[in-house]
Amino acid sequence: MMPMNCRFQSVFFDLDGTLADTASDLAAAANKMLVDRQMPTIPHQEMRHLASSGARGMIHAAFGIHPEDNLFEELKEEFLRNYEQAIHVHTALFPGMDDLLNTLDAHQIPWGIVTNKHQRFTKPLVKSLGLDQRTNAIVSGDTTPHAKPHPAPILHAVSQKSIATTNGVYIGDDLRDIQAGKAAGMHTIAAAYGYCGSAEPPESWEADFIVYDPKDLISIIFTQ
Repeated sequence: MMPMNCRFQSVFFDLDGTLADTASDLAAAANKMLVDRQMPTIPHQEMRHLASSGARGMIHAAFGIHPEDNLFEELKEEFLRNYEQAIHVHTALFPGMDDLLNTLDAHQIPWGIVTNKHQRFTKPLVKSLGLDQRTNAIVSGDTTPHAKPHPAPILHAVSQKSIATTNGVYIGDDLRDIQAGKAAGMHTIAAAYGYCGSAEPPESWEADFIVYDPKDLISIIFTQ
């Protein structure tokens, strides 16, 4: 096998819809709310594209409720309790992602996770996936005063390894991921295989690369 060279000095991933497929567990938390009210459930696949919106998207799918509605906060807390109690039932790394992480580790390329998911959920999920002792940085949506698309979370992750942002790449399945990566001075990869909840298609996000199958990430990150 020809030797492989990494294009980047560091690699950072969004979590939901990029590194891990979490949609079914998020949908299950919303469906439990419907079951508890003796209401019809919604097929997980119909809610999949809303997964990157978290509680907001799932509650709207289940009840048609928006954040400005009076019942939203109460429903949100119920949803989050459900999700916290069953956070890793169906969730798994996307196909090919473990091979990519193993290759990064083998080449001693630092990699991290930068997500808008709050630490309350990020830490137990990353640990349950067996990644907490492998990754060089875990930055949640409430780690810094700002969430993506603000660059602060990515810059915080980079600061932990003292790596120049121009030599790093950020991978995400939402427009705000690409906006955050660019604002942080990073290269960007649009994960078009993910949830892509933005109204704008991934082809319009102006990422440096776009990937439709997670197994193709390794051929972009590494060259021979």
